[in-house]
Amino acid sequence: MTTTKKFSAQLGNGRDGQDGRPAVGPIYRNLLAKNEFPPPLPDVSTAWDSFRLSAEKNAGNNMLGWREMVNGKWGPYVWKSYKEVYEEVLNIGSALRACGAQPGAKIGIYGVNCPQWIMAMEACNAHSLICVPLYDTLGPGAINYIIDHAEIDYVFVHSLKVDELLNPDCSSTTRLKSIVCFTSFTEEENLKARNAGIEAYSWNQFLHVGKENPSEPVPPQPINICTIMYTSGTSGDPKGVVLTHENMAMFLSGLDLFLEQFDDKMTVNDVYLSFLPLAHILDRVIEEYFFHKGASVGFFHGNVKEISDDLMELKPTFFAGVPRVFDRVYEGIQKAIEDLIPRRRKIFHLLYKYKLFWMNRGYKHKHASPLADLLAFRKVKNKLGGRVRLMVCGAAPWSEEVEEFLRVTCCCFVLQGYGLTETCGLSTVCYPDEMSMLGAVGAPSVYTEMRLEEVPEMGYHPLADPPRGEICLRGKTLFSEYYKNPELTTESIRDGWFHSGDIGEVLPNGTIKIIDRKKNLIKLSQGEYVALEYLEKVYSITPIVEDIWVYGDSFKSMLVAVVVPNEDNTKKWAAQNGCKGTFTELCSLKEFRNYVLSELTVAAERNKLRGFEHVKGVVIEPQTFELLPGLMTPTMKKRRDKMLKHYQAEIDDLYNTLAKGKC
Repeated sequence: MTTTKKFSAQLGNGRDGQDGRPAVGPIYRNLLAKNEFPPPLPDVSTAWDSFRLSAEKNAGNNMLGWREMVNGKWGPYVWKSYKEVYEEVLNIGSALRACGAQPGAKIGIYGVNCPQWIMAMEACNAHSLICVPLYDTLGPGAINYIIDHAEIDYVFVHSLKVDELLNPDCSSTTRLKSIVCFTSFTEEENLKARNAGIEAYSWNQFLHVGKENPSEPVPPQPINICTIMYTSGTSGDPKGVVLTHENMAMFLSGLDLFLEQFDDKMTVNDVYLSFLPLAHILDRVIEEYFFHKGASVGFFHGNVKEISDDLMELKPTFFAGVPRVFDRVYEGIQKAIEDLIPRRRKIFHLLYKYKLFWMNRGYKHKHASPLADLLAFRKVKNKLGGRVRLMVCGAAPWSEEVEEFLRVTCCCFVLQGYGLTETCGLSTVCYPDEMSMLGAVGAPSVYTEMRLEEVPEMGYHPLADPPRGEICLRGKTLFSEYYKNPELTTESIRDGWFHSGDIGEVLPNGTIKIIDRKKNLIKLSQGEYVALEYLEKVYSITPIVEDIWVYGDSFKSMLVAVVVPNEDNTKKWAAQNGCKGTFTELCSLKEFRNYVLSELTVAAERNKLRGFEHVKGVVIEPQTFELLPGLMTPTMKKRRDKMLKHYQAEIDDLYNTLAKGKC
């Protein structure tokens, strides 16, 4: 349905670039900030204010939940109330001060999501200490770099990560004064710590230190640093993004004001399943907001492959993920549809089209077709626990096909948002039940201004029709600097605007759509520019493809790719073609490689890709990229430099074969 409704305010007309500088488009703002930014929450000026006030107001509410092993199986969720968490936070903060941590000291937190992670973070907030998350999914190389670069003296660590922290290769560990395990250390680990001159405490020991040495909180000021979040990036060393307490407070205020517009508001009864890394901004700010509202956060038990079990046990009302997570949900539903008898499959598709028709006419998802929900789609919702009312996707561009499908079938609000660590996680956000925003990432958030800047080498111009260019942002949630990196700060923030590196298109309704990535543009030897992430998005919808990495060499004229095949569809191909063997053995067959390449060609033709955008050769990888160390960031983005290093030999062989015309 075409809509004339506008979702952002346009200020000014931009600049045409005739003065030699790049052209820039007009400034876009949220309609709530059309004339000026609205006043923030009066009592919340820091992250500590938010938690302290919520703990007072919601003392008896469930705050943090986790599962314990009972008779060899994961049991029900066990909860700590806001009051219990607050008291534990005060003790942990006191223990840090007793060990010598002074306001402004950097405190590392290393491990998977759990209640102790949050309590360590809040203890930092209570005493004006700076929380520095250490990436759980990266190896000791990055940990070594961050500890040294951020000058971390104290680290909270999960028991599963102690060996990596005390690894001799992690030379920066020697600077640590104390380490605190989320549970407890083994005798061998205690010995390693002592030999390195580090005080080692179990969680309960550290709590006891705090109880014996109480210390009054030293609340931070808005201008104080709240956290330094190191972004893994897709190449090079991690960058330390400095976020202040004001950034966090303005994020909370902005989201409060935004959600006030809608009938379905967040309440203390909402429940969130935490499984995205807390060391990444998306999960961090979601949980900050849940604590701000007095709602509950339950942590997954540690195995993402078994997350459906946590969903059924916790029954969350809110679910957030990156595109890869939702792609797997989509693939699971599609597989279930394929397994239906033909008559039921036909009924499912008819109900889908019927509900989609009414949603496109402007009906809310719950009113578009209650009958379709009852007969077919409630079963999909039940797979997510049965209570989900909002699903949000962020961190990377998302397929419109998948988004539309989940909007129709999941019986809840499904929308995208866009943001970066540098913008405190939320720069734009979609409106619930607005089908005109399908494929878009929404309008600017309340305390954000956005404009597009010309990218001449890619042919993007902000004053063209449609307006396209690099997304530039400024506002109250923008980071202050890259820690100890003034050159990169100056390069990224020019004229007060942060240059994101993402290419956006402003749609007629005032929303933004992510269409490309500036840094992932390569030029092939014939002079043609290719957007690699866009091609991966196109090719990844092919049923035989589980995941794909597209590679191009500026000295070559052709693209190649590493493809992780979908195991079920690979076995179907094998059965149809009389091939036998394990999944890994099937992946090694030349016939199968040719089949995968032919399917990619079909996808390229269907999406009208230009000839030089067609993949000409493939390497088949039976393991998913997530299982190969260091190839993916915590938000499931491909680390292209690491991918190339890992597959360099296969890529070279493939190009040699292509040059000889044998592929």
